[in-house]
Amino acid sequence: MSEIQSLARGLKIMELLAASSDPVSITELAAELGIDKSSASRLVQTLAIYGYAEQDAASRRYRLGPQVVRLSRSLLTRMPLRDAAKPFLRQLVERTGECAHLAILAQDQALYVDQVESAASLRVTTGVGTLAPLHCTALGKCLLAFDNGIASPQALPSFTPRTITDPQALRLHLEQTRRQGYAVDDEEYDFGVRCVAAPVFDYRGKVIGAIGISGPAGRMGLDRLPHFAQVVLDAARELSNRMSFQRA
Repeated sequence: MSEIQSLARGLKIMELLAASSDPVSITELAAELGIDKSSASRLVQTLAIYGYAEQDAASRRYRLGPQVVRLSRSLLTRMPLRDAAKPFLRQLVERTGECAHLAILAQDQALYVDQVESAASLRVTTGVGTLAPLHCTALGKCLLAFDNGIASPQALPSFTPRTITDPQALRLHLEQTRRQGYAVDDEEYDFGVRCVAAPVFDYRGKVIGAIGISGPAGRMGLDRLPHFAQVVLDAARELSNRMSFQRA
């Protein structure tokens, strides 16, 4: 299938801007695309005209524009899984007192597509649209452990002293996750935060997301994790049934 080169390059620029935590220069974009700076400048300026990129006034570098956020929100609000999961997220909050989250796989990371906050004054929230690592979040581990099509990350950066950074240790950890049916983040991504999550399946038995809770480690003590895990498992199974899949 043939492609429109300028469109393909524009999309590649958006991917490069999304992957960078800092604004990107025209020189860097041109080098990544293998084109001259004037061509890269015209492409990114066109994206900026339509709101898909914007220029930092101080550095003259570019980052993603607000139109990307608007499109993302539109997509997220129309997701069947997100709609089906909402009552289960509320149920998790009611039964555990902690914030509940829903995530899917995107760009080899866990993309948070919805959450319901608890009423607790001290709570753990994650903005919708946030991307998080797979190897050290409960939602991400579910996606890694139960989807055979996902390769384990090559890089395992450390976020806290508890982060699993050894590939062999991660493999064994994911095997345990599959055996027990749920994943735990024991202060591995954010110090002082524990999370429990379980996978959500569709009618084909394919993992389409993960649902779970996050809270302060002081409230989610290790002795209470089995209880929280069972509550999350129940919600994930009911949601999977809602998505027309029954596990044997």
